[in-house]
Amino acid sequence: MALEAGSSGYGGSGWGGGFRSLMRRKQVDSDRVRAEGQPQLAKELSVPALVAIGVGSTVGAGVYVLVGTVAREHAGPALTISFLIAGIAAALSAFCYAELASRCPSAGSAYHYSYICVGEGVAWLIGWALVLEYTIGGSAVARGISPNLALFFGGPDSLPWILARHQLPWFDIIVDPCAAALVFVVTILLCVGIKESSFAQGIVTVLNACVMIFVIVAGSYIGFQIGWVGYKVSDGYFPYGVNGMLAGSATVFFAYIGFDTVASTAEEVKNPQRDLPLGIGVALAICCALYMAISIVIVGLVPYFAMDPDTPISSAFAKHGMQWAMYIVTSGAVLALCSTLMGSLLPQPRILMAMARDGLLPSFFSDVNKQTQVPVKSTIVTGICAAALAFAMDVSQLAGMVSVGTLLAFTIVAVSILILRYVPPDEVPLPPSMRESFHLNQECDEEKDRDLLGDGNCNTSQTKDVIVVVESMKDPLVEKRQHKGKMDETKRRKIAAFSIGSVCVGVLILTSSASVTWLPFLPICIGCTIGVLLLLAGLGVLSWIDQDDGRHSFGHSGGFTCPFVPVLPAMCILINTYLLINLGGDTWMRVGIWLLMGVLVYIFYGRTHSSLTDVVYVPVAQADEIYRSSSEYVS
Repeated sequence: MALEAGSSGYGGSGWGGGFRSLMRRKQVDSDRVRAEGQPQLAKELSVPALVAIGVGSTVGAGVYVLVGTVAREHAGPALTISFLIAGIAAALSAFCYAELASRCPSAGSAYHYSYICVGEGVAWLIGWALVLEYTIGGSAVARGISPNLALFFGGPDSLPWILARHQLPWFDIIVDPCAAALVFVVTILLCVGIKESSFAQGIVTVLNACVMIFVIVAGSYIGFQIGWVGYKVSDGYFPYGVNGMLAGSATVFFAYIGFDTVASTAEEVKNPQRDLPLGIGVALAICCALYMAISIVIVGLVPYFAMDPDTPISSAFAKHGMQWAMYIVTSGAVLALCSTLMGSLLPQPRILMAMARDGLLPSFFSDVNKQTQVPVKSTIVTGICAAALAFAMDVSQLAGMVSVGTLLAFTIVAVSILILRYVPPDEVPLPPSMRESFHLNQECDEEKDRDLLGDGNCNTSQTKDVIVVVESMKDPLVEKRQHKGKMDETKRRKIAAFSIGSVCVGVLILTSSASVTWLPFLPICIGCTIGVLLLLAGLGVLSWIDQDDGRHSFGHSGGFTCPFVPVLPAMCILINTYLLINLGGDTWMRVGIWLLMGVLVYIFYGRTHSSLTDVVYVPVAQADEIYRSSSEYVS
């Protein structure tokens, strides 16, 4: 029976039970699940607000620096193509996010999707990594605002004393009161309400976009006057070759990180099936267009080898007699940092809330304020932690850790798309309130099997249905056909699962072999060959077999559908895994320590307090029947 299968499959104790707990999956959050006393967030966001959040979280001050650094060291005049390729690579992840966000519109973003499709263990690590990403990301952004702000007061050390950086005596610590104050201001704004905070972010994002448009228009005017001297260099359009352009793409890819913030607000969107995919897609398209336009202008104004790597845009205008433009460009950098700070602090309370809802963190984090309808307690904790880091630590050396959380999330979201299409969960956990209805349903079914005439607990229409089913099963041809269809479907799911595993293992072997340059050529060639064969074999089988019919009823229907499955998710996995492996050993060592801490927290708290600890798993069709008939059985 389903009850026995669910209990034996996900219960237990000891090492076996601990391993099974890593694989248990939760149901797609729907209105009927969240209606059981769980707090509700305010549904206030529409497409313009989502676009503002997406663009504001993505377009940071880094673009004002990346243009010069990447052009000088990697791409040269081909910087525009580097931004285009990076934008296309980011769009692969955006397609995957768009489908999952519209199907599963609940707080938690990649944590929520991986909990539904992959399992509790992977979901915990993704959520734990995202907490680190947003905390360090917000602190690093806040720490970078004060140097840019000081330029308006006359120089790097010209801020008022109360906001200026100071070195503490007897400690090798430089504190930044301005950064901490800005974090607290943003935290208070986020506590007021999602409508108010998104409106404020929209204003800041529009102002930042106006600065970027000024750079594009004024730079184009100068470029047409001087004849675009930056494109007339003797080294040609690709001075570092195609490899240099691709290396530049890998660097500027991180300028597109941030659109996943839109997915974290899914539960607060008025029409998630329509608005979430539009918000993600439009935000990414706007960012790509702005990046490419700025790169076209700046690379054309100044030869790539003559660019200032620290202030490429303002120095380009200064070389053509527009020193005053430095203040406009600096204003854009400050606005971009403020908008990115809001985008970094917005998702983390919602991820903490989602993890607390599932029992993996204390219920303190899942509280939603009745007046503002936002997770105020989680927001305050997030703000205090980010402000403390921004005040006391120079977290620039930890910036690489921000990329790990995002790339892990991008990778697992692409894997979730493959699982959703080929092996979607065919069993769902039954909420505790439905347990009694489930037991009554089982008893009623057993009674029908013994006596088709039924009794008072089973009505006449239900008895007729059972009679029809039992009589049809007496036909051996019908029984054989049903048994064969069930076996074929089981076999197809096993083949699909092995193929998805082959794709993932092949990508891991291929990217690892291609990145280990210190090995001799022959082992690298063998590793790459094995990885390519596994990847192509998995893709070939997935393209040949049918997708699961259960994908149509998975979550909320009628939203965006990711195209070119399985090729597009596989390419997304390949790109993000390659970038992950090449982040550097120091970054992975720091992230490894944080993930080890997360493993300990899960073992000693999350595993035993999970809402799926003693859950009953039933087939999807049976769960729907229980929900429909629960009122009759209870009465």
